[in-house]
Amino acid sequence: MTELVDRPAGRRQRPATRAAAANRTADARPAGVDVAALGEQLLGKWAETRRQARDLAARPELHKIEGLTHTEHRARVSAQLKYLVENEAVHRAFPESLGGSDDHGGNIAGFEELVVADPSLQIKAGVQWGLFGSAVMHLGTVEHHAKWLPGIMSLEIPGCFAMTETGHGSDVASIATTATYDPATEEFVVQTPFRAAWKDYIGNAAIDGLGAVVFAQLITRGVNHGVHAFYVDLRDPETKEFLPGIGGEDDGIKGGLNGIDNGRLHFTSVRIPRTNLLNRYGNVDVDGTYSSPIASPGRRFFTMLGTLVQGRVSLDGAAVAASKVALKAAIRYATERRQFNASSHTEEEVLLDYQRHQKRLFTRLATTYAASFAHEQLLQKFDDVFSGAHDTDEDRQDLETLAAALKPLSTWHALDTLQECREACGGAGFLIENRFASLRADLDVYATFEGDNTVLLQLVAKRLLADYAKEFRSVDFGVLARYVVGQATGAAIHRTGLRQVAQFVADTGSVQKAAIALRDEEGQRALLTDRVQAMVAEAATALKGTGRMSQEKGAALFNRHQNELIDAAQAHAELLQWEAFTDALRDVKDPGTRIVLTWLRDLFGLSLIEKNLSWYLMNGRLSMQRGRTVGEYINRLLVKIRPHAVDLVDAFGYGEDHVRAAIATGAEKERQDQARAYLRGQRASGKAPVDEKVLLARTAGHRN
Repeated sequence: MTELVDRPAGRRQRPATRAAAANRTADARPAGVDVAALGEQLLGKWAETRRQARDLAARPELHKIEGLTHTEHRARVSAQLKYLVENEAVHRAFPESLGGSDDHGGNIAGFEELVVADPSLQIKAGVQWGLFGSAVMHLGTVEHHAKWLPGIMSLEIPGCFAMTETGHGSDVASIATTATYDPATEEFVVQTPFRAAWKDYIGNAAIDGLGAVVFAQLITRGVNHGVHAFYVDLRDPETKEFLPGIGGEDDGIKGGLNGIDNGRLHFTSVRIPRTNLLNRYGNVDVDGTYSSPIASPGRRFFTMLGTLVQGRVSLDGAAVAASKVALKAAIRYATERRQFNASSHTEEEVLLDYQRHQKRLFTRLATTYAASFAHEQLLQKFDDVFSGAHDTDEDRQDLETLAAALKPLSTWHALDTLQECREACGGAGFLIENRFASLRADLDVYATFEGDNTVLLQLVAKRLLADYAKEFRSVDFGVLARYVVGQATGAAIHRTGLRQVAQFVADTGSVQKAAIALRDEEGQRALLTDRVQAMVAEAATALKGTGRMSQEKGAALFNRHQNELIDAAQAHAELLQWEAFTDALRDVKDPGTRIVLTWLRDLFGLSLIEKNLSWYLMNGRLSMQRGRTVGEYINRLLVKIRPHAVDLVDAFGYGEDHVRAAIATGAEKERQDQARAYLRGQRASGKAPVDEKVLLARTAGHRN
């Protein structure tokens, strides 16, 4: 592979950087994948926990049975929750004093593996222990823990996480359900004031939930102190009927995840004890006096919601796992399925030898590796915060931003990968027995729950703008539009906010000079990082002075630039994934594996550049000449990766009991071998019929 350097014709080509020269030296060594070692690296810090979870996920008792009615599927998944309890699979994050192990990172690592058994099981378990139980644990106090957590952990109290409302969705701050304190009885009165305030899409609400953590506006002494969490009993444990004042209905059949009994809840003057307020961050005394350790209502709100970030973290990991399973099946099938005899009169081509097939699968394979390495960093950040190792306010904000950046990318990627793998397997991919269609249906909602992806990226964009403002508060905005970042020269990376700026430049040519070769690590970093920085700088310039406008005008101006802001946030998240992949390369000890993974990382980076090529051309970051070569270099990488594709998906560590796709069992190879043997036998016998086209060609030859 040669550098992409704009130079006069005939001029001798020189190495662009030391890194580029090192890459060429690496290319001279034999490439190969140490599957076992790479698999261990992909398992990450909580490798043993993942192995235990995968062993459980491989058991037929937990597998989704296709074709069940939604009523049957719900009953099966409810029973499977008890199986998880019996096998000690869901209590890792709970306190040791209650039978847990205070292992927050390990808990997520194990939990997300359940998606390969049945996504409905994973999400219903997440509702019970990751949302309902976690809300009691993180928003409540020791008294609440002692009262409710044992029953939640044992499944004696199946429960709901009642936050989302029909009328407000992701806008949690504006939910309309109220909890008004009555000092005369020392009770809160929970009220749903109108139909749009019903709690909606709530897991366990339709059938199983006996209790709920209900989010409502806390009102005392005539003051609304914002959204707080309350424990509310929903049903009589014996009759399973709703308690007085509580009503609801079944959400019915959904586009996927039909093993979960999602439903709606509403409350009419439901009275609960004052002590049912989960009061870690806000308390109401007997006389109705409100107090909180966090003075700012806004910061208090985000702190309470931040304690529940594990839902986004786990969905990020589960989406990556689903992408791995899909690619394992599709690439295995593509190495066996033959179609069209393009290069031989007697042998048909293996699908994976077609360039287009390689591009559609290998680019998604590269993205899956990037997302996997990024998820491991997110999981480490999550564990640092929740274990208390690094738990400052800034750490929590960084965790929230990182989760909000990565969860949208991985869930969208999973849906895209499942669809592309389905199409790449032709009609066979559409059969439910091969799981692509079923998994895609189940994961469809991942893009909109635990935070709508677009809304999450807007949160990231606001953080980028805030970091930008801090970084350049005293700098003239005319200069800001012309800067580049220190990552191109190896500066440390600020992983969740705006990246550290090393220098300002007056000319627009510096990025091109830094990016002499697109395949070079520094070159890719410069191009990817500069795009983020330039997009944020442009948006910040456009929004300058918003704070001095009226609320209406400020909102209108922000809305005019919303698309650019969300695009900048997505570019930032993609850069985080690229950096995570690059970091992971430094931990690869086997030289052959490092070569192959470097090709895969380059494929990921160049694919991002190709996707946004119009931006790079319009903004002068790439010349037309260099831009034309991006696709050519991607094609060269596809050829290099092709011999290692099976090893790369085998390193994911999922066996047949996890993949469970008929086309990934070797059956296709048997069929193809049988067909080839039959045709060879026909030709050898001399009794094979003559092809009409061959006969016509012979006749034409005789005439000539």
